Formats: sequence, structure tokens, C-alpha cells
Amino acid sequence: MLRLGTIVMGAADVRRAAEFWGRALGYVPRDGAVDEGWTVLVPADGQGPAIALGLSTSPVQEKPRVHLDLYVDDRAEQEAEVARLTGLGAERVEWELYPENPDFVVLADPEGNRFCVIDASHTPAD
Repeated sequence: MLRLGTIVMGAADVRRAAEFWGRALGYVPRDGAVDEGWTVLVPADGQGPAIALGLSTSPVQEKPRVHLDLYVDDRAEQEAEVARLTGLGAERVEWELYPENPDFVVLADPEGNRFCVIDASHTPAD
């Protein structure tokens, strides 16, 4: 059976990216240490896909074709997580593609990689 194992992202500063994503998701280095060129982070509890961070000099995409969607249970948790993640170094992204009543907030990690925090309880009538 095919399954998702690792999400790979580029980073100009692998240590900074590993620090952010480790703290954001509760992940730890798979090999016990962060390497400057390539690091794989895994969930501390062993559940879920890994995130691999590889040294990259290519520019960040303004509208990436692939990105992470991080789910929370409700709007209050969404607001709390957005605040926590921006406190860790993420930045809110001005996104002209927001629908009228979005269930997501677009953020960028300290490397500029875009990701969304999704309110899983949202309905269009909210």
C-alpha cells in the first residue's frame, strides 16, 4: 500500500527551519541532531509523516504549487495557533486569493515557505 512518508522542503538555513518546524509541530531530529545540509524531523510521538529539510538556494515561490495545510478543531484554536506560530517566527501572508469567508490563514515560515492553518469546523455559512 502506498502511503505518505516524508514532506520535503528547501531551506536556505536548515538549522533555522528545523528549529521552527520542530517547535511548531513537536517534531525532533530523526538522527538526534540537525545537519546544516539535510535534516529529517519526525513526530516526537512517532505518529505522522516526517518533514525533511534540505539546503536550497532556489527562491521561494510566491504562490507555491505544493504547501502544508495544518488542521485545528475550531476558530479559537486557529487564532491561538496562528499567534503561537507567528511568535515562533512565522509571518502572516497578504493573500489576494482569500475567498469571502475563508477557513484558512496563510502563513510563511522563517524561510518564506507558505503554509495554511485550517479551521476544520468551518462551514461557508460561518
